[in-house]
Amino acid sequence: MATTRHVAFPLLTFLLSLFSLSLLSHSSTDSFIYGGCSQQKYFQYSGYESNLNSLLTSLVNSATYSSYNKFSIMGSSPQDVVYGLYQCRGDLSMPDCATCVARAVSQLGVLCSQTCGGALQLDGCFVKYDNTTFIGVEDKTVVLKKCGPSVGENVGVMSRRDSMLAGLAGSGGLYRVGGSGDVQGVAQCVGDLSGGECQDCLGEAIGRLKTECGTAFSGDMFLGKCYARYSTSGAHSYPKSEHDTGDEAEKTFAIIIGLLAGVALIIIFLTFLRKMCEGG
Repeated sequence: MATTRHVAFPLLTFLLSLFSLSLLSHSSTDSFIYGGCSQQKYFQYSGYESNLNSLLTSLVNSATYSSYNKFSIMGSSPQDVVYGLYQCRGDLSMPDCATCVARAVSQLGVLCSQTCGGALQLDGCFVKYDNTTFIGVEDKTVVLKKCGPSVGENVGVMSRRDSMLAGLAGSGGLYRVGGSGDVQGVAQCVGDLSGGECQDCLGEAIGRLKTECGTAFSGDMFLGKCYARYSTSGAHSYPKSEHDTGDEAEKTFAIIIGLLAGVALIIIFLTFLRKMCEGG
């Protein structure tokens, strides 16, 4: 009997570890990109804190059924008013969107503790709140610029990069994905911008990306209300469609079910062996 227990425990631990790893493999949407907080603080237990908590709860709840939303929470006095919004990446499913926004709100609580304003960009979503209105206001301030190493005099790669970025600039909609050979790109605006404001913002982001990242094999340009990113093979990989994400989720679910079924069968088998040994 002792031998049976010693065999069962490490085997069960191994299978449960595989189960955990399969879940962790789908956490890339939670990758931190940038965050920032205002300098102005609010008092603990104040009306502003109560309104901010209400706002953040509304953002998390809304993300279960919508990829973008904005809220304004009015207070008993002007200094208690708080504004906020979230924007999920255009290819995310609703469960992934909700998970990402909840994670962003949780991180903001730590990063921007007791500050009147905060913004956090994860790979899969963007969350921002402030005590001064920013909703519907175009913002082309450079928040983050990141360029990878140079590909050197690889004219072919740069030509495909420029072609792909031109395609993104010429496309419509708030979320845009493009590719040319081994070069992929993605761009998105926050949902409070009009079509014209989005086009203007992305034009700025894409223009800066080409100019400031030069011959880099990857580049990220995040402005206040939009971003544009590109990569060549071996850098980043951008989802091309919602169906791709769904297929991966189905595969992971199937793996999890298979692992759990395996655990159940092993437990049944070991229980049978134990009874056989006791009977003997």
